[in-house]
Formats: sequence, C-alpha cells, structure tokens
Amino acid sequence: MYLPIQSERLYEQIVTQIERRIMAGELKIGDQLPAERELAEQFAVSRTAVREAVKALHQKGLIEIRPGRGTFVTNGTQGAMRHSIGLLLHFGSTDGLADLTEVREILEPEIAARAATRITDEYITAMQEAVDIMETATTEGNSDVFVEADLDFHLALAEATQNALIPVLMDSVIDLLREQRKRTGLVSGGLAHGQFHHKIILEAVIRRDPDAARSAMKNHLQQVREDSKTPTTGVM
Repeated sequence: MYLPIQSERLYEQIVTQIERRIMAGELKIGDQLPAERELAEQFAVSRTAVREAVKALHQKGLIEIRPGRGTFVTNGTQGAMRHSIGLLLHFGSTDGLADLTEVREILEPEIAARAATRITDEYITAMQEAVDIMETATTEGNSDVFVEADLDFHLALAEATQNALIPVLMDSVIDLLREQRKRTGLVSGGLAHGQFHHKIILEAVIRRDPDAARSAMKNHLQQVREDSKTPTTGVM
C-alpha cells in the first residue's frame, strides 16, 4: 500500500537546487561549496537543513567531504552506476551474483591480457603488495582484510591497462565484488583458492604474457563460480 505524498522537505529543496546547478555546469567537478553557515544564509534555512542536504548529496556521490578542507563537487557517475547496478542485482529476478560472475568472465580475462602488455612497475608493486597482504590474511583466516586486498589487486590490474574507462567499469561493481568475495571466503579453503590464482595471474603479468594472463584469469573466475555454488561453513 502506498503512503500519501508529503510536501518536499527543506533539505530536499536544497539538494534539488544544487543538483540543478551541477547538471547545468554552473558547479563543476572540483568546485568548493560555501561553508555550512554561508549556505544556510543563502538559502535562508537552518544549518540543520543544510547539514541534511550535504549528507544526501554525499550519499548520491555528487560531493566529497574533506575534513578540515571543506566540501567539493565530485564526479557522481561512478556512484550512480554502482547504485543502479546494485538495485538491479538485489531486486532483479535473476541470480545477481551469478550475473556478476558472468560479467566478470566477459571483462576480466581481457583486462588481464591487456594489462600484461601495458603494465608498469608502479602497478606491479601495487599488485604484489595486495598479494602479500592476502597471503598473511589467508594464514590468519582474516577474510575482511583478504577481501579488501583482493579488490585492490583487481583494481590495480584494471588501472594497469592504461585505459581510463576500465577502472571506472570495475569501480562501478566494487561493492558487489566485495559481497561476492565475502561469500566465497566463507567456503572451506575459499581464501586459499583465491590466493593461488592471484599469484598465477601476477606471475603472468610480470612476464608480460597476455595469453597466460588471460588463461589465469579465466581459471580464477571459474574457481569463483564453483565456490559461489558451494554451501558456506561460516568458519574460516
């Protein structure tokens, strides 16, 4: 049953005005918003209303709050994309994580292959650091630390392609990847499975061997698919 529509609250009107200015190009990425007190004076509202508006804009990915520096307009594209994909997978009629694995199988083997031909020492170092963290986390059974390092590994691989769009695509599903990796990490041996494949991918990339990198990523994602189907134990 639907509820009656309420009149728009003050903070929502503030959000609407700022959104319109961003869409019109009057506020650009990197522009700093006035301080809370100044915004309250400009809108002729309380600071509480401004604070709620800033919170809403931040949740939408339109602004970034930098402690001690202020509030800045940022690129909301990734946040909006992530939100939309998240809603689709959570409320769609299909198995969301299975769909995610299929998308990864389409994208990531070629990402790995392309990275192998373009990677620099900077990204090799980032991937190696992620692998080292995952190694320790696997030994300690710390799935939270493992998952964050796992995501860093895959993002570094995407950035190593030197294609500006690929990290954006990967970042748009990062929260979903986090959920998937936490689930597979609960499978007995799940962390060790992932770590085994990460090492092989890294070795192929370091050798600048695109075919080996592509194959290693395919094998990794096949393992993810199998672990996703295995009942979790709840014990690391």
